Amino acid sequence: MIAIESRRIDLPSAPGTPQRWLNCRVAGPEAAPLLVFLHGFPEAAFVWDDVLRRFGTQWRCVAPNLRGYAGSYAPAEVEAYRAHHLIADVVDLIDVFGGQAAAVVAHDWGGALGWGLAIQHPQKLQRLVMLNSPHPGVFLRTLRDDPAQQAASAYMNLLRAPDAESVLSAGNFTPMWDFFTRFGGATWLTEALRSQYRSTWAAGLSGPLNWYRASPLYPPTSPDDPVHKLKLPDELLRVQVPTTVIWGEGDTALLPCQLEGLADYVPVLDIVRLPDATHWLLHEQPQAVGDAIEAALPAARRKAGRRLGG
Repeated sequence: MIAIESRRIDLPSAPGTPQRWLNCRVAGPEAAPLLVFLHGFPEAAFVWDDVLRRFGTQWRCVAPNLRGYAGSYAPAEVEAYRAHHLIADVVDLIDVFGGQAAAVVAHDWGGALGWGLAIQHPQKLQRLVMLNSPHPGVFLRTLRDDPAQQAASAYMNLLRAPDAESVLSAGNFTPMWDFFTRFGGATWLTEALRSQYRSTWAAGLSGPLNWYRASPLYPPTSPDDPVHKLKLPDELLRVQVPTTVIWGEGDTALLPCQLEGLADYVPVLDIVRLPDATHWLLHEQPQAVGDAIEAALPAARRKAGRRLGG
């Protein structure tokens, strides 16, 4: 079985700036092409372990705990979680491992970094593979104009609240499980996984919640909300990297409308639909997700518009 190593990776820092680091899960031959895996909320790098074991036979696989998550650099200021800081962490991580990734594979909030990386630093990756993570242009449009997506995203404003840490940590993190059960039955949530999640959350919730507080994308709460006037320039929307989007169509947090108009921003696009999966598709259908990732890798043949079952 492929061994997974837990390693602190110090990121390059300019003189006079704080040292940054990411606590990473690393597997595979050192000289092999690089695959980078980015997790979302409220998860951590360990959710990719089975994927690392699968691809670690031929690829150098790195899955970081992202900024603010357990064991990684976690500044207190909300400003430190703006997108350009988070993307810079991933750019610098890729540089530590040779300067270019064969593919970046990302889910949820990790996908927000994946989109930003592909748009702003396309030279850093050959392929982008996204799991239920909305493109910023589509997400902004639906947050402003689609009542169904506004309702589905209402939880984001709860996570932005000043008391979110105390609310979510109550009763040994009892409210946190609702993120899994609300958006799918979570039959995959074993006791062993619950223990890993509790350990992650016990390291602190402020960093992960600051991602929500720092983002300009959230459902409006009034006609005067700044999101109504937010405009994203074209250069921050167009993706020139070949992209595969793997989408659990039963996602009740990010609705299928997130796929509408996506091709306008991503010229080279392959959408793989999983009709019976939810937002937690990596846990629910690991084989189908792994097969779709494999098909998206640079050396693999890709087929457009596939529809996979459980």
